[in-house]
Amino acid sequence: MTELYGVRRGGLALIVLISTLAIAAPAGAACGGVQRFAAQRHRAPGPPPLAVGDSVMLGAAEELAAAGFDVDTRGCRQMGEGLGVLAARGGSLPRLVVMALGDNWVIETSQIRQALRILGPGRVLALVTPRTGGSDIDTIRAAGRRWPARVKVLDWVGYSAGHADWFYGDGLHLAPGGQHGFARLLSRAFAFARPLEARLTRVAPTAAVERFEAEP
Repeated sequence: MTELYGVRRGGLALIVLISTLAIAAPAGAACGGVQRFAAQRHRAPGPPPLAVGDSVMLGAAEELAAAGFDVDTRGCRQMGEGLGVLAARGGSLPRLVVMALGDNWVIETSQIRQALRILGPGRVLALVTPRTGGSDIDTIRAAGRRWPARVKVLDWVGYSAGHADWFYGDGLHLAPGGQHGFARLLSRAFAFARPLEARLTRVAPTAAVERFEAEP
């Protein structure tokens, strides 16, 4: 009887596993594949800035490309996958990378630190606050305070406040007005694409350089 019960339990577990995979497969497929859009204009020294995001960014991808970004998006993308996108580019990364993630899972300070290591000296990471809220907003803002020379915060939460018409029913994905607003906000990051040395010298030469050399 024990053996029979064991067989039944094993069979049930197998059925549950198969059912789970059957459900997960369409869900994963619904996220879509990676979509890339090449910058249509050149607004900064070196390669065009890179914008990495999820399905939210996908809504504004064409406008971002028109503004001068290379865009790399995929629905359901999490920060870990975003780090993989950066690592795959290696030394070919531009001076400025914008990451708009956090809607599908949490962002950890350790992941931001890893992003800075991948980017290396001389590059700037701009992080977009996600409208899903939670700890991600605090984590991103804290990173901006901790590494002010290398991490810039693009406050999408604050910028989009009061613009319910910018979004579809979920309050997250971009309607036409939100596509324009998102692209406008991210375009502010072009100011960060100047060489790091020039920006450090302009703000506070000695102290800023000392702080940068100790980071992250």
